[in-house]
Amino acid sequence: MNTFQGTDNYIASKDLSVAVNAAIQLEKPLLIKGEPGTGKTLLAHEISKALNKSIITWHIKSTTTAQQGLYEYDAVSRLRDSQLGNDKVDDISNYIRKGKLWQAFESEEQVILLIDEIDKADIEFPNDLLLELDKMEFFCYETGQEVKAIHRPIVIITSNNEKELPDAFLRRCFFHYIAFPERDTLKKIVDVHYPNIATDLVERAMDIFYAIRNQRNIKKKPSTSELIDWIKLLMVGKINENELDEVMNGHQSTPYLGALLKNEHDKHVVR
Repeated sequence: MNTFQGTDNYIASKDLSVAVNAAIQLEKPLLIKGEPGTGKTLLAHEISKALNKSIITWHIKSTTTAQQGLYEYDAVSRLRDSQLGNDKVDDISNYIRKGKLWQAFESEEQVILLIDEIDKADIEFPNDLLLELDKMEFFCYETGQEVKAIHRPIVIITSNNEKELPDAFLRRCFFHYIAFPERDTLKKIVDVHYPNIATDLVERAMDIFYAIRNQRNIKKKPSTSELIDWIKLLMVGKINENELDEVMNGHQSTPYLGALLKNEHDKHVVR
């Protein structure tokens, strides 16, 4: 089986590559944490490309339940069809909506299953999936069907650390924290997105970016994705390195600051 070493579009550190490949070998879910904007969700998609496997994405919301990942029974539609005399009602499977786990389990080929931002859900949500992620099977009571994974999916789980995850769940995962990249790595990431950009412009932009991140009173530090957006705006606005020098010298305000900072307090601190 191929191993993951990053892709042309995703610069992966050695530690991250080791974590991905270790989780695959151990057949355990890979739990990825890190600052928002450090590429946690993108990682799953790049693993999919690197290993040439399809990806099934389950975006978690505050209202998401574990049951929705397995299946949902549409009793209302069945009742309506029975009142209309529809023959569909004789087969209850017509009213079973397969969830993302069911789709991953029944795939004829191994897939990547991304459970994105698991910490948004209720605290009991991870515990409700313990058996399914461990044994890779579940029971559909309505149809009396035992659903087992044909091929164990590669499970990638992301978290923004909004709440602590249960210990029982953590024990079943391989954990990796994506630290904010060092300057050299960050420059490589910028080069991937903008291969023809002037080196001096990138260096000045990163000087300002890190100066903002290092401000003590910043509530929400700008992330990698925000740097990428900001540099794009600098290019579109034809801002050159000399103008950014003026920003560093305090003679000019930071252009397109709204791409880097997302609240009034942080803008006030920087200005």
